Amino acid sequence: MSARGPVQVRASVLSLKKVGAYHHLTLVAPGIPERTRPGHFVTLAVGGPDSALLLRRAFSAYRVRASGAYGGTLEIVFAVRGDGTRQLAALRQQDEVDVVGPLGRPFALPKEPVSCVLVGSGYGSAALFTLAARLQERECSVHMVVGAPTEEQLFGALEARRTAQSVTVTTEDGSVGIRGPVTGPLPDLLARTGSEVVYASAPVGTLGAVADLAAQHGAWSQCTVETPMACGIGVCMSCVLPVLGDDGITRLLRGCVDGPVFRGDRVRWEAAGA
Repeated sequence: MSARGPVQVRASVLSLKKVGAYHHLTLVAPGIPERTRPGHFVTLAVGGPDSALLLRRAFSAYRVRASGAYGGTLEIVFAVRGDGTRQLAALRQQDEVDVVGPLGRPFALPKEPVSCVLVGSGYGSAALFTLAARLQERECSVHMVVGAPTEEQLFGALEARRTAQSVTVTTEDGSVGIRGPVTGPLPDLLARTGSEVVYASAPVGTLGAVADLAAQHGAWSQCTVETPMACGIGVCMSCVLPVLGDDGITRLLRGCVDGPVFRGDRVRWEAAGA
């Protein structure tokens, strides 16, 4: 029987490198990789035991390896946005980090081979690569759209070309690929590939547009949301989203335990964060 449920471990830094506008952190984190599925996230403590930074920081799992020369590894990608991520960016090899994971509900995978489109914006693309591999194991065709405001803020464009049957790159400033938002090529791509499922990892505003376009083309969408998660375990209610239930009633669901993956057609994106 495979391991299930989150664990809390003292992980050690194997490597930390700069990739464009982001940081790519690899941790030796025994117990987490074998439990992690595409769409799961982890939380990291920042600042140490004497720090005023009490809240953990949540990150999507980029890649996991259950075994290796140093043991099971977990990889995450992040941007420096405040004191917490600045602390993480200053880590050195063999430093220790307190990690809890995997957390949340992962992506649902098709039971039959279908054509799928994966949409990633910025470092949100990192959440899609293990998903792409799992879909291909199920003989699904995978088409990726990777976008960002600028070329420096793209993540994984080269990896996507090694992973998917087709890759479309967009930048809002036109510095590489198609000029415009990551949603721009979606209507043509969905029509051309006849894709039945769309997966997306992007800011909330982009997720709403992806979900709308998928619905217009008769596709089922799954979106992983990036909302503030102060606890990551469903206690603090800082990450709630308005989501329609089967009965047509809107309820506030927690992004950390009811998500982070939601059906795109069920989230009331226009009210998210209101």
